[in-house]
Amino acid sequence: MCDDFDTIVALLTRAATERASPRVAVDGVGASGKTRFASRLAERFTAPVVVVHGDDFFNPPSVRHARGRNSPEGFWLDAYDVAALTAEVLRPSGAPDGALVLVEGTFLHRDGLAGLWDFSVFLDVPFDEAARRMSERDGLAPDDARHGRYRGAQQLYFEAARPWERASLVVDATRPDAPRIIDASTSAAARVAAASSAAAAVGPRARLS
Repeated sequence: MCDDFDTIVALLTRAATERASPRVAVDGVGASGKTRFASRLAERFTAPVVVVHGDDFFNPPSVRHARGRNSPEGFWLDAYDVAALTAEVLRPSGAPDGALVLVEGTFLHRDGLAGLWDFSVFLDVPFDEAARRMSERDGLAPDDARHGRYRGAQQLYFEAARPWERASLVVDATRPDAPRIIDASTSAAARVAAASSAAAAVGPRARLS
């Protein structure tokens, strides 16, 4: 399997030179490899790079669990302090003038954030593979209810934002050591959205039959 990482760096570098303080997003579902991917990108730049981690902007449990600890809507709508994240992206703490601001996190192409990016990457990983990695990383059992919470939240995000269409690049990160640039329409995320739309269309017809 080919590795397109050098091409990704070249495209990002070209885009970054067009802005004084470029803002770059690395988006993807949980356990898609965003932190590692952003770290690899940061290592390839000689100019100053400030890495911002979306998970540093979680709301307190009283907010993000207000709809229920296992609520997909709660994770999608309440997990992150979007206003604080936006403020950090626009004026990153301790960043020198002209630094590239590299943000890695979930839901970065949602309304209110998508317009911030001069360049963005959506890491595409099938849900089953992401769940396997999350179980391995966090010690979650395969039937842990949190898998349903995270997957459901991502499906809501896909319906609301279609991030594979908003991103500058869609990268298949199923193999973290060999990322591949792919067409957005062939992504696992696009297939999930299409299946959800088909299921939603069948539902009303079934009720009418």
